[in-house]
Amino acid sequence: MQSNMHTAVFVVVILLSASLELVGRQAAVAPLDDVRMRADQGNADAQAELGFRYANGRGVSRDQVQAMHWYGLAAEQGHVYTQHNLGVMYSNGRGVPQSQTEAAHWFRLAAEQGYDRAQYNLGIMYDTGRGVQLDHVEAVRWLKLAAEQGHAGGMSYLGAMYGSGKGLSQDYVRAHMWRSLAASRDTTENRQIAIEARDALARRMTATQLAESRYLTREWEAVHPPGP
Repeated sequence: MQSNMHTAVFVVVILLSASLELVGRQAAVAPLDDVRMRADQGNADAQAELGFRYANGRGVSRDQVQAMHWYGLAAEQGHVYTQHNLGVMYSNGRGVPQSQTEAAHWFRLAAEQGYDRAQYNLGIMYDTGRGVQLDHVEAVRWLKLAAEQGHAGGMSYLGAMYGSGKGLSQDYVRAHMWRSLAASRDTTENRQIAIEARDALARRMTATQLAESRYLTREWEAVHPPGP
């Protein structure tokens, strides 16, 4: 099961690289001068959008330092996506010296506002001891919050925790359940990781355990239908 845990850690690296796109997809299509004016006036959404534009070179020259400046202003106002993006920037050393401690700080602020990606990333940081004190119980707490919101990566990683018994009692039934849910919800290349882990667990389980896992999976899906 240890190899599965290493695989799960790789998943967060993919997320940290891609998560900045979230704000970009949500950002309004507006003239740069209008965005800059609103940002200068203190509008957090405009500051977040301007940060995204600088981070990705959208209509301006790519400038990670400017991106951090505008992200920082929005994040200090409690802008949840930008708090998460600051965590990404610090984790990857984009526009600032790399600091996992700072990354964890910003992920925590976004996670406490209920943002599932931040909860997922913070959970992995607790599981691996990156930027925080190693704490498997705390890792499970944040991963559960992300998984219960339907975050596929959180589901898969939580399944790995149940399978290995890190931070909670080992439970193949729930490990299989969460890996199954991840396999059904994930639309990225990481779906195959969940499928292979689920199938490996199934080979260790009794028919009764498999039946219970499938029942719990159906029950969870009935209460948490996929979003649009």
